[in-house]
Amino acid sequence: MITPLDSSVMDANSEALGIGVPVLMSNAGKAIASVLSERFPGKRIAFVCGNGNNGGDGIAAATHMGSDAVTVFLLKPEGSFRSEFIRGMLSGAKFRVKGFTEFEEDEFDVIVDCALGTGLSGEVRPPYDGFIRTANRFKGYVVSADVPSGLGTSLSVMPDITIALHDVKEGMDHGNSGEIIVKDIGIPKEAYENVGPGDMLRYPVPSKDGHKGSNGKLLVIGGGPYYGAPAMSALAAMRTGVDIVRLAVPEICSSVIASFSPVLMIVDLPGKSLTIDHLDRLLELSKEHDAVLIGPGIGTSAEASETVRRFAEECPVPMVIDADGLTALGNGFVSKGKTVLTPHLKEFKRIGGDPDGDDPVMDLAKKMNSVILLKGRTDRISDGERMRYNTTGSPGMTSAGTGDVLAGIVAGLLSKGMTCFDAAALGAFISGKAGEFSFDERSYGMTATDVIDNIPKVLREYLR
Repeated sequence: MITPLDSSVMDANSEALGIGVPVLMSNAGKAIASVLSERFPGKRIAFVCGNGNNGGDGIAAATHMGSDAVTVFLLKPEGSFRSEFIRGMLSGAKFRVKGFTEFEEDEFDVIVDCALGTGLSGEVRPPYDGFIRTANRFKGYVVSADVPSGLGTSLSVMPDITIALHDVKEGMDHGNSGEIIVKDIGIPKEAYENVGPGDMLRYPVPSKDGHKGSNGKLLVIGGGPYYGAPAMSALAAMRTGVDIVRLAVPEICSSVIASFSPVLMIVDLPGKSLTIDHLDRLLELSKEHDAVLIGPGIGTSAEASETVRRFAEECPVPMVIDADGLTALGNGFVSKGKTVLTPHLKEFKRIGGDPDGDDPVMDLAKKMNSVILLKGRTDRISDGERMRYNTTGSPGMTSAGTGDVLAGIVAGLLSKGMTCFDAAALGAFISGKAGEFSFDERSYGMTATDVIDNIPKVLREYLR
């Protein structure tokens, strides 16, 4: 079962793979036509089409059926279709095309509902509401293409059959969709298994009415023996679009970290490293933020590790654990909340992963009740139920600090309201693309800070 957003993401990823909307629409038309021809031979069929892609699927289906068998009724004027492909199908149509105002119920045996697809937001408005009422009183058969028009609102088509394209859509069941028939329309496996440009549709674009803090408040806990790692994570999060990043770091390195940028907010922790004495303060601080990143630069002392373990067990907000934080967890950690772990292969083994297993990332994610982003040439992301792969990146991303940048991006997206799974997947894509841009500019001389600088370029390029 997939969401409307999943559908849009897959369409965009398919297009990036060279399989555009016209191909998918044509395939959808063939799939719909095959079901109609099998179930309703010789019947009089009326396609009722809106001016979006769902309407285009219906028009494509009409082109694959005998011209005497079907009539297409448009809910909006032909000129309102933005797609040149749909307009081309209409201009070359061999079937009858009429406005919906000309529809006569007693002239047809079957209505094919192609009015509204998965992109509907808000309640149904005219002329779609009138069509839905007509469909629901129709005495013949009603078939919905992909999803019943208006599903999820107070007024929706109640079909006898729904032909779900690629997969069942969220919210569909026998009660509201009738018999559900799933048809393959040629979406490539890579479009939904691999993270791609379409996944940028998941990015939480700021509201025009937003205010400081409404686009994420992130707490980064790190530092002590090392100061560059938490600073890079924080700056990466800022470049990802987070409003506020606060770093809680031992006082021995706080002034150095503060010097990296005036936008970073610093909380001094007494001493030279993370200790159990800091735990209560850190837990209280976490409540003031939308997400936490813990681990960068903390070192591997026994007390720092114990503090990480205790914090991870009690943290009340979504959390990313990276670097030395993963070493601190060891084998056997089970998250009680929303957690993302970002190990490389050695760290993966330390936290209990078996790289030789059948589904090692999925198995460990399920065992730890966490999302795991296993970094590699191909990143693997799983929540224990689903698996995504990210292939973006460059050969120069072996340089020190790129893992801290990735952790900061993922934590930033988490603080902006994304789910753990989607934040990990999109974070891997953004980090890898920023690395590709950096390699184009600097070749093997690129550094982690170059990746940070290129994050806005990724947002500008793929949020269009």
